Amino acid sequence: RDGHEVTLFNRGQHNPELFPEVEKLRGDRDGGLDALRGRSWDAVIDTCGFVPRVVRASAELLAGAVGLYVFISTISVYPDYSRPVDEDSPVGKLEDESREDYKGEAYGPLKALCERAVEEALPGRTLVVRPGLIAGPHDPTNRFAYWPRRVARGGEVLAPAPPERLVQFIDARDLADWTIRMAASGATGVFNATGPDYKLSMGALLEECRRVLGGDARFTWVDEQVLLENKVEAWSELPLWITGEDPAMRYFMEANCGRAFKAGLTFRPLAETVRDTFEWDESQAGRAPAPDDRPDATLKPERERELLEAWHKTKAAAGA
Repeated sequence: RDGHEVTLFNRGQHNPELFPEVEKLRGDRDGGLDALRGRSWDAVIDTCGFVPRVVRASAELLAGAVGLYVFISTISVYPDYSRPVDEDSPVGKLEDESREDYKGEAYGPLKALCERAVEEALPGRTLVVRPGLIAGPHDPTNRFAYWPRRVARGGEVLAPAPPERLVQFIDARDLADWTIRMAASGATGVFNATGPDYKLSMGALLEECRRVLGGDARFTWVDEQVLLENKVEAWSELPLWITGEDPAMRYFMEANCGRAFKAGLTFRPLAETVRDTFEWDESQAGRAPAPDDRPDATLKPERERELLEAWHKTKAAAGA
């Protein structure tokens, strides 16, 4: 749309027919980079680096072929949210930096090592973007889509108290637009990138879902102690809920993104993200899951009913 010449590099195993107007190079970033040799680009945007060894291979090969290396990292690089974090806060470390099992507690520290690998390969020519939860259409994780879908279904909705708890996330389209603009300008440095650019509470988010989607949803705010006693998984079963039980996570949803705001990061209206995500989610109903889709770990209706019944019994007993 903006006149850039775009090349995609991937394995071509999923939706290879998409974007027929752009050049596509096939390969595998883990040992199959030959298609990138002998070419040059103004910038590369690396969206899928998890293992430092693999990221270093791409960065070293492209060091002489690109002017700027943009690495999409994560806000999870910070191990301590007992206070609000900014880009100068310490990142997580691993005793064994050679480990590659990134689907657990090593995820954040490994991303930090990936950042370091890119900067070492292209010193002074690296842009590191640290998003929070990425929302919007085409996200198969249900980490945001759960709430518009649940509110649209109506009835009594279990919500994690307190409603004043702050939440942060960013629409993938806003993140992509800003990242491309930053790359085109040759920007370097490290930027936290989540939003919105105002304080948004869980209560305000759910009210906006109800306003946009309509219906008769009624929110019952359940104390997190009851949720923990009933072994409800924070973040996965109830997306955007981070328990206050862990002091090290107290400010997880209050990361300082002022540096990105000053660099032009903007956000579409919340209503647009809610509506578009819901409509895309509805379009997926009945679709067979893709091979790499994550299992849906969000709260199931029957489980929600059980928890609400338990909560009402607890309240009734307390009143008696």
